Amino acid sequence: MDADQFDWRLDKESSVALYEQLRLRIIEAADDGELAVGTKLPPVRRLADHLGIVPHTVARAYRELETAGRVKTAGRAGTVVSAAGDQTARLLAEAAARFAAVAKSQGVETRTALAVVKAALEG
Repeated sequence: MDADQFDWRLDKESSVALYEQLRLRIIEAADDGELAVGTKLPPVRRLADHLGIVPHTVARAYRELETAGRVKTAGRAGTVVSAAGDQTARLLAEAAARFAAVAKSQGVETRTALAVVKAALEG
C-alpha cells in the first residue's frame, strides 16, 4: 500500500497525544502488513498538512519510531518502515524474562505480577 493512500486515523478529540496516536498507528500498520517493510512514509510537512497538525507532531512520532527501530530515516531520502517486528518481539521477551525473574525472586504470584504489568501498560 502506498503511504499516501493510507488511513492515518487520528482522533483530535482523544486524550491520547496526536504524536502517540500516529506512532501507534504506524506500528499497528507495520505489524499488520498494511505498511510493508520498505514503505516510504510521507515527508513530515506533507503528512502534517494532510492531517491538519503541526509538523513537530509528525517529527516527534517519526523520531520515536526511529529510536525504537520501527522506521529508518535517511535525511532527504525519507523515512521508511523497517523490519523491527522481530526486534520488538525480542526486546519484549528479554524484558519479560527479567521481570519474571524479579517477580519469582520476590515470591510474587502470577496474578499479582500480571496486574502490575497491566497497570504499567495502561498508566
